[in-house]
Amino acid sequence: MKNLKHISLLLVALVTMISCDKDFLDRAPQDELSKATIFSTYSNIKLYAWGFYDFLESFPTSTSWAATRDLLADLMQNGNSSVNPGYLNQEYDIPTVDSRYSTRRVNDLPVGPYVNINRVNIMLDALPDSQLLDEDKEHWRGVGLFFRAHEYFGMLQIFGSVPWIENSLTDQDLEELNKPRDTRDLVASNILRDLNEAVATIKTNGDGPNTINPDVARALLARFALFEGTWRKYHSLGDANTYLQAAVDASTFLVNKYPSIMDNYDAVYNSLDLAGEPGILLYRHYVIDELTHWGSTNTRSTNNKYDITRKGIDMFLTVDGKPIYNSSNTLFQGDQDHYAEFRNRDTRILTMTPPPYKINGNGTQTWTHTGNPADAEWFGKVAAVTGGYPSKELPDRNWSGRVTDRVPNFERLTPTQTGNGYRFWKIYNDLNDRVSSRDINDQPIFRMGEIFLINAEAKFELGQFTQADADATINKLRARGGVAPMDVAAITSDWDPNRDPSVDPVLWEIRRERAIELMGDGFRREDLRRWKKMEYATEVKLGRWVNQLDYNVTLPIQNGAASGYVQLIPATPPAFPEHYYLFPLPSDELLINPNLEQNPGW
Repeated sequence: MKNLKHISLLLVALVTMISCDKDFLDRAPQDELSKATIFSTYSNIKLYAWGFYDFLESFPTSTSWAATRDLLADLMQNGNSSVNPGYLNQEYDIPTVDSRYSTRRVNDLPVGPYVNINRVNIMLDALPDSQLLDEDKEHWRGVGLFFRAHEYFGMLQIFGSVPWIENSLTDQDLEELNKPRDTRDLVASNILRDLNEAVATIKTNGDGPNTINPDVARALLARFALFEGTWRKYHSLGDANTYLQAAVDASTFLVNKYPSIMDNYDAVYNSLDLAGEPGILLYRHYVIDELTHWGSTNTRSTNNKYDITRKGIDMFLTVDGKPIYNSSNTLFQGDQDHYAEFRNRDTRILTMTPPPYKINGNGTQTWTHTGNPADAEWFGKVAAVTGGYPSKELPDRNWSGRVTDRVPNFERLTPTQTGNGYRFWKIYNDLNDRVSSRDINDQPIFRMGEIFLINAEAKFELGQFTQADADATINKLRARGGVAPMDVAAITSDWDPNRDPSVDPVLWEIRRERAIELMGDGFRREDLRRWKKMEYATEVKLGRWVNQLDYNVTLPIQNGAASGYVQLIPATPPAFPEHYYLFPLPSDELLINPNLEQNPGW
């Protein structure tokens, strides 16, 4: 059974089964009859714990999705906006309520990680008194610890130190609920402790296919430990190597166990079913009329203008493995010829943004080729890289099949448009043909592509990265993009003239690979924060090189020139302030809990 497709439905069923009282989760620790019933059998506990899967990020259903976070970094931008985001413009207001932290109800509904943590703690506290076999108790304790660690990791990334709650609470437990923030050291060490226990106690096969198992726990451990280790290193905190080594240990185990990944990068994000695919550790399965999302629909609409920046496009190597501005690069043909810019490049670029073309046809489902071979150069190549229909193909279409007559499309009111010239179309498919907002492509949650990157980066940070490590990680990702392997010895200080000179040239290439492989997955802002490199996000964001005479609308070209790079945002953000690296706690929480202290500078 594809367990994750039923998560939302099961959560509703669980609440109905337990009680119609909306305060049940607050009362549960005091209600011994309810606890005895819920946690009396393996199947009951399983049903309860399956509600925890809803904590994991999903493709958009009612809220924004991971790619939105990348708009606050350097490789993507909002193509609908000519102003800097408030976060980058130092106009971020302390929120009254923040669902990334909140401990109480909002609009009479439980929200936030502390509500989720209390749900987990209810189960953890009840397990010792249940009648399960010891090995079953250990298994469900491990599952609970996984999800508790997941929630605390989310808060640690955003707010830094937070109060650690070890046991279930009710509204009457004010002394514990209103405690001060614990130290970052305690929170981080407890997350690592919980995940290590989860790895050791969760059953080898979890509760069947596509459920939490020890390897999924290792994947979360590696993700957390890399973040915490590099945050501590670059923000001058202590004990970085403890976490970096934990990231190496967990990711090395997985790299050795799962050496293969899916051959088709586009299929990682646009498959009808990820079951059994190599390198997929955990995914969310969508099924028509049961669980759907609107990620692909939104991508294929004028409502969405998520664009890749010039810097993001320039990240993609040529097929010989060289940066495009490497002095010996003879394959890059420049960015002023729209068709030539995509030639000889890492083919993952075709999964990120549609290459240029022109057709006869404008906003209908009917079209013909122009007769100019140059206008159709990329049709067959996109199909070859992505697999074609029902995945990506040219011409670009919206969910109803209406075609866009050219890329880039700045001006025509046809289905898909761009703001800066490089429309982001990573989540794009026709799996639910001609149906809006009921998309059914599966979502990878933990996959080996990310684990390879964690392993390479953590090993480099510890001085352990070798050519053998590059071959086991980075070069498998490059091979999928048709790019020559990384030769560690060849990467000298002048390998990429656009490199940040404060970053080691080999580490720069490892970070480049992470930027490409995870583009639009919601990691980039957090990567810049942990590396203490948010100044990248305040750089001028440029788009495609254009000639104004080629378009019927006035385009915002850099410096007001007749030709040049599109610059949607004329104003440059101020320097990124130190205190912005941590987000502020919501003001309501400070009022409710007088023992909380706000993050410095807010």
